[in-house]
Amino acid sequence: MKKVVVTGPTGVIGTAVIKKLIEEKCKVYAVIRRDSKRIGNIPVNENVKVIYCDIAELRLLPEKIGEPCDIFYHFAWTGTDNPANRMNMYIQTENIRYALDAAEAAKALGCSVFIGCGSQAEYGTGGGVMSVGREAKPVSGYGMAKLCAGQMTRVMCRQYGIRHIWPRIVSTYGPNDAPQTLISTVIKKLLAGERPSLTKCEQVWDYLYSADAAEAFWAMAEKGRDGAVYVLGNGNRITLKECVEAIRREIHSAVEIGYGDIPYYADQVMHLEADISALRQDTGWQPSTSFAEGIRETIAAMQKSCR
Repeated sequence: MKKVVVTGPTGVIGTAVIKKLIEEKCKVYAVIRRDSKRIGNIPVNENVKVIYCDIAELRLLPEKIGEPCDIFYHFAWTGTDNPANRMNMYIQTENIRYALDAAEAAKALGCSVFIGCGSQAEYGTGGGVMSVGREAKPVSGYGMAKLCAGQMTRVMCRQYGIRHIWPRIVSTYGPNDAPQTLISTVIKKLLAGERPSLTKCEQVWDYLYSADAAEAFWAMAEKGRDGAVYVLGNGNRITLKECVEAIRREIHSAVEIGYGDIPYYADQVMHLEADISALRQDTGWQPSTSFAEGIRETIAAMQKSCR
């Protein structure tokens, strides 16, 4: 039985990865702060053990877990609850240190692979197709910190003999997604019979369902190339308007959508798309969930959580 550490286990990616690890008969250590209001999101299973440890105390993880582990997934990132924190350089600098602490914990636990959670923000606001070879030009503190955390933990893991993989995620969705995302907002509004106020939603986007993302993270642990940076997305484009209309069809809502109520940002990215060829070549992974199917599951999960 493989033993796996997962920090940030309550979000859309963390919970999906834990479900995949349960399927693979792994023992999971879900690392969460003691006062988290989202602890109920963690899948309940005899092989999942909750470890209370604040992100600022990750160096204490080895003694809290108490046995060697095989894989370390570092999804935790502080300050994500407030969009303004993306430009808070002090908070983002702390996140770099926490990522280094996670890598130190991975070494102390004897892990053979460390997988982080990068972001398309590392590429900046240029938009377009994100590929492995594209130059990183972050403009936000969040993007800068993600880039730096990936680079520094890679060097550290190389020194420790730990295989290091850094996927840059474009956009994921699914159960337990953050409440402020476009998809969560539109679902919540339409279920309540309220009119969502949006931009014109002409942006071209790349959405990856969380269960497919979990399959990718498992494939990376099994077959990912040491030192690799992968772009993680669906590889298919969809306009945000098509996304919203798919949600409306699934809910059977006649509520008016407020397209154009909100102006675009001054530096609005109009096109984000993932080139997943490198990840597919190295691991054989490819997404299998249609957008309609993923939205259906996401809506069902949100309805269940509201009961």
